[in-house]
Amino acid sequence: MNRPQPGRRALLGATLALPFLGRSALAQGGEPYVLGTLFPMSGPNAEYGTVFTAGAQLALQHIEADKVLKRPIRLQAEDTQALPQQAVVGMTKLANVDKASFVLVGFTAVSKAVAPVGDRAKIVMVNGGAVGPDLSGLSPYFWNTIPLAHLETEALLPYIVGERKLKRIALVYVDDPLGDAILGALRDGLPKAGGTLAGSFSVPRTAQQFAPVAARIRQTRPDAVYIASFGAQQSQIIKQLRDNGISQPLLSYSAMNLDSVKNTAEAEGLIFTTQKTDFAGGDAMTKRFAADFKARFNSDPGTYHVNYYNAVWLFGQLAAMNEAAGRPVDGETLRAALLEKREFDLVGGKGRFDDKGNLTAAIQVNELRGGALTRIAG
Repeated sequence: MNRPQPGRRALLGATLALPFLGRSALAQGGEPYVLGTLFPMSGPNAEYGTVFTAGAQLALQHIEADKVLKRPIRLQAEDTQALPQQAVVGMTKLANVDKASFVLVGFTAVSKAVAPVGDRAKIVMVNGGAVGPDLSGLSPYFWNTIPLAHLETEALLPYIVGERKLKRIALVYVDDPLGDAILGALRDGLPKAGGTLAGSFSVPRTAQQFAPVAARIRQTRPDAVYIASFGAQQSQIIKQLRDNGISQPLLSYSAMNLDSVKNTAEAEGLIFTTQKTDFAGGDAMTKRFAADFKARFNSDPGTYHVNYYNAVWLFGQLAAMNEAAGRPVDGETLRAALLEKREFDLVGGKGRFDDKGNLTAAIQVNELRGGALTRIAG
């Protein structure tokens, strides 16, 4: 994936709305709805910000083309660098200055940091990237369009332990809420599936040297190694585990569905979970998404593109319900509309939200072969 140059990242974040305001504002009346994003557009996790934004942009294009709403949408981006403190500053601005009613978030630590701000302001926050189980029920206004970590591990472990007979699993996990969540999910899930946690090894978020960790993993003699990290650190862990004698299968979750990982030679054979999506043989909405994404970005879509497309498309559907009923479009009415309708046509098929705003989605297990994903279970 081509990343924005460092000098242009701030400019990119500030101007994301422009392609959508100009045409829509001429065709539609009224002030635009403000839809905020709290993504890392610079720093070591900027690839995620680019990916998340691409999905949101395509949804805005389709909402406009289909004339879903009576008013235009302005996308207001705030660069978090995936850091909680910067995210809180950005969320406060979106609440108090931009008067956003709907904000897209990602990363477990960021989500947990901004949730109290959004909750007080009654702003809907939608996560399509973070998987910490404690994000469920974080706030009445906090929703998830991605299966959380416990659901991904529940789908992975029966295949890994039962079919592949990989029973002793070592874990390398980043020292933050995401890593802690996956550690907890494996501690609980492995014994139930007939496996054991052979060892767990925490690494700081900023670490880039993993040879000592590899040496400690070798001593545990695992059948496979699970990696719970994100951003540029993922590829470095994979490379250095392989370079330091770890030949066992590598396992992970949906954060690995990035070009930087797929293009890493040492990632060949990596096994990880994502939600189930059939771009070629799915429903009409899914096919349209895949075709238009390819046409616009000259690449195939991935999991995060789907999640953030669905988040923005969901806003369009909920706002349209409120417009039709003559209600204002704000956090309270958007939440009421979600709980009223529950089920929506989304990319990947029909999605249903529970009382806590969690989207139910089928999970599949993938293997990375030749730089592409092959579904192997689910």
